[in-house]
Amino acid sequence: MDEQFEWREEFNIGVESIDRDHKRLFSIINKLFALKAEGKDSQWACQEGIKFFRTHAMTHFSDEEAYMASIQYEGLPQHRQIHQSFRDNTLPTLEKELEKNGYSQEAVDHFLGVCAGWLIGHTLTEDFSITGKHTRRWEDLLPGEEQEAMKKVIVQLIFDMFHLESHLVSDVYGGEKFGNGVYYRLVYGIPEEEEKLEVLLVFEERLLINTVGKILGIQTNKLDDMLIHATRYTARQFVGRVMECFPSLEHYRLEEEDLLSYREFRTLLEKEKLQISLLLDTGAGYFSYCAIAPHLLEKGIGTPIGIENAAAEVEKYLSHRKEKEERAKEHPRPKVLVVDDSATIRQGMIRLLEKDYSVFTADSGIAAIRAITLNPPDLVLLDYEMPICDGRQTLEMLRSDESFADTPVIFLTGRRDPESMIKVMPLKPSGYLIKTSKPDAIKKEIDAFFAKHNNPEQKQ
Repeated sequence: MDEQFEWREEFNIGVESIDRDHKRLFSIINKLFALKAEGKDSQWACQEGIKFFRTHAMTHFSDEEAYMASIQYEGLPQHRQIHQSFRDNTLPTLEKELEKNGYSQEAVDHFLGVCAGWLIGHTLTEDFSITGKHTRRWEDLLPGEEQEAMKKVIVQLIFDMFHLESHLVSDVYGGEKFGNGVYYRLVYGIPEEEEKLEVLLVFEERLLINTVGKILGIQTNKLDDMLIHATRYTARQFVGRVMECFPSLEHYRLEEEDLLSYREFRTLLEKEKLQISLLLDTGAGYFSYCAIAPHLLEKGIGTPIGIENAAAEVEKYLSHRKEKEERAKEHPRPKVLVVDDSATIRQGMIRLLEKDYSVFTADSGIAAIRAITLNPPDLVLLDYEMPICDGRQTLEMLRSDESFADTPVIFLTGRRDPESMIKVMPLKPSGYLIKTSKPDAIKKEIDAFFAKHNNPEQKQ
């Protein structure tokens, strides 16, 4: 594959020094791509190239932060925190993998893919916010030192409780779906005060089976009521241990708990800004730890669990999951990812398609790439006219990865623009849908796509 990390004019944020540094970092990654493609003595060349990239990245981070300080940019603490996470977590982890695997092609590909993806995402989101061209999503994250302390506590607790060595996948997890998950919400409060703290824990199903399930001696690979109850109380202890490490949280007491569906979980994340949002790979399955304060869920989104209804709620939760699994076995439903920056469009598409398809959503191009990586769909419905990273750019990133080069993508657009369609033809989209069409017409087009896709004779 001819891999090129192409700089485009729309990447310019309008600050000459920052744009110049971004172009330089793009160029360095392109040279590393070229070295790999030429098949040269990769270990020495990549070692030197990676050192060069790291040096320039660190210098750029420092210069960019100095510029933000000079203009009194209010998002500097959060921006610096993202830089620090890349410098202190992502790069060292990637370099250890390279050394461990002797700079194999797979390890080099992983390094280049992560660095390229991170730089694209950071340039098109956080860096654009410096000039006021984009709203910062992560402006309410905990201060850097507190967040780093929280990460260390959670990683250590995962090891202490389950003897698993976990590593951070993202400290700005946006709720992308990964496998079959259990979504658990805990609400804490201080007696006689209105201030609340919500903690959301996401467990990949296989993580629960491999940890709590094994401790209980459960032999099956399915969730049951005992495992869910055990998980609830294990999760309580886990969060309690986290809170013990932070004096500011010692007076909070558990007031409410809920088991949420994925849709309820995503609805909550779309409404609230997070203080912390971590996604970790434990080696036995993914785990996410999110915290929101001070807002509560709207009444009715989840049924609070108490002593008097715990058994009934867990039974209902498992029964619902079992029904979904049985339906999925009898009538497997294709997975459709809807990518649109409009919450109205996303919710409308869910209502239109959820009866016949397993629908999940992403609110930006960068979130779409993460969602596709974690949970590959059978079809992507991609908004063409998103801000910052539009549909064409998103599809270009998707097509640049061999693993997803053949993922079917249908563009969602507000108008039929022949010029735009011609531009994306080399990226091989599977079609176009006009958003203003009647819902029945849109559904008919999607049904027709899957009918043709699943019928080899119609593909001819």
